[in-house]
Amino acid sequence: MRYSPPMQFAGELAALGTAACWVATALAFEAAGHRIGSLTVNLVRLVMAIGLLAGFSTLTRGLPFPTDASPHAWFWLSVSGLVGFTFGDLCLFRAFVVLGSRLSSLMMALAPPLAALLGWWLLGEVLSPRDGLGMVLTVGGVAWAIAERSRPAVAEAAGKVAAGKVAGTAENAREQGRNADRLASGRRWLGVALGLGGALGQAGGLVLSKLGMADYDPFAATQIRVLAGTAGYFVLFTLLGWWRRLPSALADRPAMRFTAVGAFFGPFLGVGLSLVAVQRIQTGVAASLMATTPVLIIPVVVWLGRERVGWGGVLGAVVAVAGVALLMLP
Repeated sequence: MRYSPPMQFAGELAALGTAACWVATALAFEAAGHRIGSLTVNLVRLVMAIGLLAGFSTLTRGLPFPTDASPHAWFWLSVSGLVGFTFGDLCLFRAFVVLGSRLSSLMMALAPPLAALLGWWLLGEVLSPRDGLGMVLTVGGVAWAIAERSRPAVAEAAGKVAAGKVAGTAENAREQGRNADRLASGRRWLGVALGLGGALGQAGGLVLSKLGMADYDPFAATQIRVLAGTAGYFVLFTLLGWWRRLPSALADRPAMRFTAVGAFFGPFLGVGLSLVAVQRIQTGVAASLMATTPVLIIPVVVWLGRERVGWGGVLGAVVAVAGVALLMLP
């Protein structure tokens, strides 16, 4: 029977808790990003998370910062923060713009198998056949649900494009179509590369975290990752000349409230729970359970009246839940 101290299924429950936290994070950062931009949100959320983690660590360990971590932990967890927070998140948020949310989310479904592959290569983790089947069901169900949820938006966009072509002359429409195809092809490949970078960043961040963390406190380890990620964004802001945009963003009180909510459920609680998960179970299994966020968000967006979900979305959710159940069987 699989056992994860200090309680049975602690790793699996932590991974599902991470997925639930990322539901709140996604909604909060979406609202904040529309007001001040995703790059600014990324930096501000990490700075906020440093404060939250310092307070939590002071209460639980008596140390506001991870000064007791070994050089080994500092090195690998810092690399993990740069790979996951800076490289991975930067690629993912850009992929949302270039490729669209549906295909970007589908690309992120590659994170669990990539995590399993990296875990086997760097950590010697081996998945059982049942774990492999559970991962396939979970990731496949998530991909099915995402694809189904986005079809009405795709159809609406296609209709608008078609209407625009009809309005012009036939020759103009053909020329515009050829130009659009060339542009779309280039953007599509760029978007695929960015989506792959996002998935690789998430998978690599988890595996490198496990490599550096060992038995160290997961929330203190998260703080090291967040500090490194923040340093990465400081460099990006300097290179891109974005510091002049920060004062107006900080003055936007609604955006700061949304960012604070996202910081609590994201780089503080969500990422902390993700490290609890990878500390106790195989990285690929943990990543598969964390990938259920798009399924968990379905009832929330339906309740808020933002979307209607068809039978494909429901069936995809059922398949994903079956995969989760298989991963959690003793």
